[in-house]
Order: sequence, then C-alpha cells, then structure tokens
Amino acid sequence: MANARDIKKRIKAVGNIKRITKTMQMIATSKFARAQHRALATKPYTEGIFDLVTELAQRAGNIAHPLIDGPSDGAKGPEVHLVLTSDRGLCGPYNGNIIRLAMRQLRTTGDASKTSIEVVGRKGLTTLKFNNFQVEKHLSGYGDATTADLVDRLATEYMERFTSGKISGVKVVYMRFISTARQRPEVLQLLPLKPPATDEAEPSGPSAQYEFSPDPEQLLSDLLPEAVKSTLFQCFNDAVVSEHVARMIAMKAATDNAGKMGKNLSRKYNRARQAQITTELTEIISGSAALS
Repeated sequence: MANARDIKKRIKAVGNIKRITKTMQMIATSKFARAQHRALATKPYTEGIFDLVTELAQRAGNIAHPLIDGPSDGAKGPEVHLVLTSDRGLCGPYNGNIIRLAMRQLRTTGDASKTSIEVVGRKGLTTLKFNNFQVEKHLSGYGDATTADLVDRLATEYMERFTSGKISGVKVVYMRFISTARQRPEVLQLLPLKPPATDEAEPSGPSAQYEFSPDPEQLLSDLLPEAVKSTLFQCFNDAVVSEHVARMIAMKAATDNAGKMGKNLSRKYNRARQAQITTELTEIISGSAALS
C-alpha cells in the first residue's frame, strides 16, 4: 500500500506542475503576440532610417560625423558591451545562448581594462559575476514594458559618452528575432555607426541627381542619432519577443512531458493497486481455507 500511496502523491505533484506550466505557456503566448506585433512594427522604420543614411552617404560623398569617426581629439575610452538578458528564467536556452556568446566576445578582447560590461536582466548579471567578469552597471527597469523614451535616454547617453571620448564604442549582445521558429544570438556594433558600404562592382548606369536642402551634413546630424536610437530600440524589442518565444516553447515542452509522466505514473499506480488487491484476495482465500 505504501508504494501505491507514494505513486499517488507523485501523480498529484505532477498534475500541479502541469497546471502551472500550462498557465505559464498561455501567459507567454499572450505576451508573445503583443511583443511580436511591436517588434515587427518598428522594423520597417529602423530599416528605413538606415536606407536614408546609406542613400545620403552614396550621393553626398564622404562626410565626417562624430558618431562615425569618434571625437576629434582622438580620446578613446573602454568599449561598452551591453548584454541583454531576462529577469526571469524558465525560458529554455535563451539566456544561456546569449551569455555564452557574450563571454566568448569578452574573452576575445583580451585586456579587461579596455572593456566595460553593462547588463540588462538579473540572469546575465548573476552568471557573468559567477564567471568572474566585472560588471560595471546593471540596468534595471528594462523588461516587457520597455518604452521608446527609456531606450532613447540610454542611446543618448551612449552617444554623448562616445562623442566625448569616454568610450570607444558600444556593442550589443542580444537575441535577434528572425521568425517564430528561429532566433539567433548576435553581437551588433551600435557605435561607431557605419552605414553599409557601397558595392563598387555594380555596373554604372544612369542615376538620379539630388539637391540637398538642408545640406548633407545637417541631414546626417539628424539621421544618425535617430538611426542609433531606433537600432537600440529594435534590439530591445527583438530580445523581448525572443524571450517570450523561448518561454512559450519551454513551457509547452514541460506541459507535454508532465502529461506523459502523469500517464506513466497512472499505469504504475494501476499495476501496484492491482497487485495489492490480488495479494489481499489471496490472503483472504488462504485464511478462509485454513479455517475450514
């Protein structure tokens, strides 16, 4: 009876776990739908800004700008690595893939004095500290409700530090959202901002001539900061939707596994109960035969 009783307790525990993981799966699915809509809605704007910067660079020739060339005095500080992770776990390999890529990237830099690490999310903070990486700043408040104003302030701070020579660049380590079935950890160079290079091998042909008003330098001064802000905001949006996808998949797998385990335990319980009933009947029959 003790064996059957233990199995019954395990069945109850597995059932409770299944209800919890099913609820978390439904919550992640709901959040994913909203996050995906926001990530896909901002992508055309981000790509459009870069198209404008590329077009301007192609038509106006080589134009210098502090966000591209850095400060004029040549002062160089450490390079900032911004690592985007989650505050909560139970999202499969999401945090592990990002942190492994970040640690590989940080180890390739060699000199720790030339690198500054800033982390979003408690998971990345604890793991990097456990692996003896010196985290300069933990940015809190960036989660599901990350707003454009919050990211704009962060991007503006990076641009001011870069143009003043306090930092030599900014790289973002995050999970890029490609589709529901595919997310990839990437390292994106945010600063210095380099517009895509022109393909010199393209055949020459008739091209449109532009008359700039205002001048190209003024246009670049307006477009480049917007490109930096929109790119960083897109990184945060991709990170959020990728986290929800990973949690949704992980919780679905956990729910399915709990269901399979519950069925196996039910079969074991039925066998144990049947063996117990058979034993009891045998004892009753044996006792009745002895008395007669």
